[in-house]
Amino acid sequence: MTTHIPSVRSLLDYDAEAEAYDATRGGVPRAEAAAAAVLELLPADAQTLLDLGCGTGIVTSRLRRPALRVLGADASHGMAATAVRRGVPVILADAARLPVRSRSLDAVSAVWLLHLLREPGLVPAVIAEAARVLRPGGVLLATVDKDSAHDVGSDIDAVFAAHLTPTPSDASGEVEAYAARAGLLAVGEARFTGHGQGRTPRGSAEALLAGRYASRIVPRGITARELAARLELLPDQDVPRAEPTYRIRSFVRV
Repeated sequence: MTTHIPSVRSLLDYDAEAEAYDATRGGVPRAEAAAAAVLELLPADAQTLLDLGCGTGIVTSRLRRPALRVLGADASHGMAATAVRRGVPVILADAARLPVRSRSLDAVSAVWLLHLLREPGLVPAVIAEAARVLRPGGVLLATVDKDSAHDVGSDIDAVFAAHLTPTPSDASGEVEAYAARAGLLAVGEARFTGHGQGRTPRGSAEALLAGRYASRIVPRGITARELAARLELLPDQDVPRAEPTYRIRSFVRV
């Protein structure tokens, strides 16, 4: 009998998005904050780290520590090529099917990845695959509750409130349960600021229409264009609302 392992499917065309991706998502300040949070949770004796869904490598290239060897993995050729130009060694790979030996790594990171994996069964498959390649005592470091972190109580959030995805794929409780099932024990957490991610009404409308909120927003009873029009009626169209605070959970392989 063959067990079906879902493959990672993107909500966006990341090959096409690669060139402009970082500029629309906080750029260097947000990447530096994310990398610092990963390093805060990374055991001092870790020597190997695989960054799943490394994208453009803007975070991966900042995961620097003496004696730490870092490798990126991404399924998008465009993203991987951008990461390589940043000096990140990258393997083209599906996060649920890694070409990596079992029990061979000290750490696996997944920054802003799990919330994108909407296919049923995909998040537990990726977590189980991370557990497979980790040595006993190795750690998985993963962001959780990513989309809900953007709900900062603003007028933009009030417009979106009736259209939120009811079951985010990176809900912290579910991620912890999947991790436990895979032999990973929750041991820590770090938080960091999403610099440059304070949303504006105009930018939110544009992002909605471009499909960048597909993991979080599902218009109900109206079209995406009609929902965007409601955002366009808000005051201070280009004034950023509060920046989100993101969470990274740490899980150790028992």
